[in-house]
Amino acid sequence: MRYLALCCDYDGTLADDGRVSSATLSAVERLRASGRKVVLVTGRVVAELQTVCGRLDLFDRVVAENGACLYNPATDEERVLAARPPDIFIETLRRRGVKPLSIGQVIVAAWLPHETIVLNAIHDLGLELQVIFNKDAVMVLPTGINKASGLAVALRDLNLSPCNIVGIGDAENDHAFLAACQIGVAVENALPLLKDAADFVTRNARGAGVVELIEELLHDDLRARDGQFSRRRMVLGLEESGQEMLQSVHDFNALLVGAPGEHLHAATSGLLERLTARGYNFCVVDPEGAYAVLDHALAIGNVTQAPALEDARQLLNTYDTNVVVSLEGVPIDARADFFAVLMKCILETRSRTGRPHWLVINEFPQLFRMSAGGSARAPWPSEGVLHLGTKLESTDQAALRGISTVLAIGHHAQSTLDEVSAASDIASVAHTTVGLRPGEALYWPVSQKRTPRKIRLPAGRAN
Repeated sequence: MRYLALCCDYDGTLADDGRVSSATLSAVERLRASGRKVVLVTGRVVAELQTVCGRLDLFDRVVAENGACLYNPATDEERVLAARPPDIFIETLRRRGVKPLSIGQVIVAAWLPHETIVLNAIHDLGLELQVIFNKDAVMVLPTGINKASGLAVALRDLNLSPCNIVGIGDAENDHAFLAACQIGVAVENALPLLKDAADFVTRNARGAGVVELIEELLHDDLRARDGQFSRRRMVLGLEESGQEMLQSVHDFNALLVGAPGEHLHAATSGLLERLTARGYNFCVVDPEGAYAVLDHALAIGNVTQAPALEDARQLLNTYDTNVVVSLEGVPIDARADFFAVLMKCILETRSRTGRPHWLVINEFPQLFRMSAGGSARAPWPSEGVLHLGTKLESTDQAALRGISTVLAIGHHAQSTLDEVSAASDIASVAHTTVGLRPGEALYWPVSQKRTPRKIRLPAGRAN
């Protein structure tokens, strides 16, 4: 699965007039049964939610008070994430006739038309507080606290990346949290500006819109909508015209090939830097130790010491960590079995957490052949993988058939394309006579059956 959690606003989204319909609750139950998590993200206080929503047990976490509190329904534990405005502020509002006034663990909320009184009180007392509107509600919170900040704490609790979640909401205070999600969705009844900012808008309003989104997640993990998510894509490189070439990270299955010394390391480093800049992470499996030093990555294993599988598991499960696993120190006759166990560990972690978003396999022809050895064949990913190679001679043709994109650099770029072509459903590749300078590549989207063209790849900072 690409999207491992749904993060949902309550009033006006999941609920209508404060209540959630049985049909919406049933859809949430089906989503949880698929193995996905569900996080409620709301401006309400927990005690109030407990009186209006009888099924808080359906949520893995509740981000309450517009990001100021985190509640775990399974343990009934509520964690306060910020300090409440001082008592003198609350007393001032009461003296100035602001009522009703809702006071939570942190949040202080009034309603229109009292916004001017609230703002004047903050000014007169010299407090560093922010006002967030939620339709008629006027919510006061410490600066920097919002649904996005609270959601970040919840995701770390659940060991999930924002790059693997979908959010849905309807009002002003949902802007920040939808922007923090990989995919942000607005229900049909949402405010116009939130609809404009969302990746897409449901056909139905409120709970029915949430059900609609859940059905799409269960059907194909939103794959049918891939073309709508261009603003979530990574810049793969630049066209000769200077236009950016965008690439979906989740369905990436590419081959980058170049002879040693022909800037293969620089191209790989540049791609990984762009990947991490977008909030994704990676794991490199390297039989030769060529990628032992990469920015923002922890390496295990070297030429004299085999990596410990338990260390690999721990690092892969550590939030926001990139990992390089060098197989140099693994004895040759033990590598096949070690690689099979390592790959199972990597893909199991990905199924639970969504990470690593990219699996980078250096000298993949060697490792692909190794995957067939040992006592068990190593699983091979079909998405989110960057295959690296310095040559393709004698490569198992089965290894090339799943490749959807080829990036060929160096003097033998055209012959690389010919070899991949021979193993794909495309009979031949149009030849090009253009020369490639350092940093350039022939880009061939094999799965789209389009003609190869020249692009410039980003170089790593260290190159």
